[in-house]
Amino acid sequence: MGHRLGTAGQARQHGDRRVDHGVCFNLWAPTAQSVELLEAGRPPQRMIGDDDGWYQWLSPTAHVGTRYQFRINEDLVVPDPASFFQPDDVGAPSEVIDTAAFRDPVLYPGRPWAEAVIYELHVGTFSEEGTYAGLEKKLPYLRDLGITAIELMPLNDVPGRHNWGYDGVLLNAPNARYGRPEDLKRLLRAAHALDIMVYLDVVYNHFGPQLNYLHLYAESFFTTRHSTGWGPAVNLEGQDGAFVREFLIENSLMWLRDYGFDGLRFDAVHALKDDSERHFLIELAETVRSQLAGRRVHLMLENEANQAHLLERAQGEAKLYDAQWGDDFHNALHVLLTGEDEGYYRAFADRPLEHLARSLTEGFAYQGEVFPLHDAPRGEPSAHLPPEATIFFAQNHDQIGNRALGERLSRLVSPEKLDQALALVLLNPHIPMLFMGEEAGADTPFLFFADWSGQAAELTREGRRREFAHFKAFSTPDMRARIPDPCDEKTFVASKLDWTAIERSPASVRFRGLTAQLLQIRREKIVPLIKLGFVSAQYRLLGEDPRTGGLDARWRTEKGDMLQIVANFADRELPLPALVAGECLWRLRPAETQALLPGEIIVRLGQET
Repeated sequence: MGHRLGTAGQARQHGDRRVDHGVCFNLWAPTAQSVELLEAGRPPQRMIGDDDGWYQWLSPTAHVGTRYQFRINEDLVVPDPASFFQPDDVGAPSEVIDTAAFRDPVLYPGRPWAEAVIYELHVGTFSEEGTYAGLEKKLPYLRDLGITAIELMPLNDVPGRHNWGYDGVLLNAPNARYGRPEDLKRLLRAAHALDIMVYLDVVYNHFGPQLNYLHLYAESFFTTRHSTGWGPAVNLEGQDGAFVREFLIENSLMWLRDYGFDGLRFDAVHALKDDSERHFLIELAETVRSQLAGRRVHLMLENEANQAHLLERAQGEAKLYDAQWGDDFHNALHVLLTGEDEGYYRAFADRPLEHLARSLTEGFAYQGEVFPLHDAPRGEPSAHLPPEATIFFAQNHDQIGNRALGERLSRLVSPEKLDQALALVLLNPHIPMLFMGEEAGADTPFLFFADWSGQAAELTREGRRREFAHFKAFSTPDMRARIPDPCDEKTFVASKLDWTAIERSPASVRFRGLTAQLLQIRREKIVPLIKLGFVSAQYRLLGEDPRTGGLDARWRTEKGDMLQIVANFADRELPLPALVAGECLWRLRPAETQALLPGEIIVRLGQET
């Protein structure tokens, strides 16, 4: 409903006339010789094709709830690639769903972007039930903590019982393992009733390796002109690319318009290869902004290219995208906290303190400099952007789950360093994000898991072990054998949050209290400054070692208010820099000393001395 690629649209346009009953089925299959509709309980119907590769059939007997599939070339039976629900998994029949019926007559107004405190979670591992209903029960807990937005890892359907969601096959169909579409809508309404925004992570740069049939009947959905780490790129160019662009944009609109999501996070957009005059990302954002004008809709990017032009503002509002995930900030902070320098941390291990300070005050650490891992320039100048154009975090699904053993920071650093990292993330003027359980210092792993079978499962296992072969800790076959099998159900189960520990262990209770306290300070003292706007930012490094030491970062508003963060990441005391005159919002160790203690962090608000 809403576009033609494989859409089952109730009471939709049929040819040149309107229909008032039944369902009009459409499939774009430009490389198919024939397409049949297999409607449950009815004889197969040969669909009518046109010169553009569209096949259509109006069924007078189909209705909401009808199950159906398509048969390609009288042989291959496939689900609807634009299915809105797969009640019995990806390879089974699709179900007709009227998502337009989910639209609320009175819309939740959302919240200003400056108020966003994002909590990223995976529906299947967040609660004991692993369902939308299980998450709904925990919403008051998140509200009381001070969370204003939850971000769901991808819901698009994938084969099997469990998956991160980034290998989606059917982009419009929320995974039946978590509940029905009606249950998802109920979750959003419950969150909105508590004034919690709901964001969704969507993936347009590739499709999963199993039960993705598009290349068999819509070969031009992909292109060999570009390649990605997942194979041929999604085709966004030319006439065929126009159909693909429409499909992906309509997917975004469906989540935002029909289900009522308050924003989307677009995964790895640097892999959306497009040489068109108007890049797909521009068209996507402009279309969403135009069609949903009047709503607070927040659009976020994961973008290794650090493209600041996508984050530009006009009269204080985002023209295209509200923010980008701040991987530079995370990577520099991780090096400072753990001392790790392998993998992508190598690009930040030379000057982690400077990389962190530059991220804090300018958004990106790499703004056109040569990136060591690619041996090529990376990024664009970003110092002119407001802090809220970057989302900062100390942990997320990627940075935990892409570790061989899925360890959280709580397993890697001392409680004192964990406290310091939390205070830094929550009290700086960028948009903060926590990963599920982080607010309580959870130590359960979050591992990479999938439920592939056959060759896909074996390739995933071997690929996972090969990925870590160059790390010292996994340099031998015996060491790599310790890496959990992603396709073993035990790996998925081990990644579930332990709510008994979160709610009862003294360490978790203390950490939850700290999180709530910091978020109250942010809400009362820092959010008003973000709304007012900062006109300048600067930093100074403390100490003589570029790989460790401390920093003094400051942001100034037009009215002269100064927010200052001083932090010491060294294992020794440092001289205390001049502090702004005014209010101490936070000091990790409140002792009034003239030295900056190891692990210290001070946040002050006032006037520059």
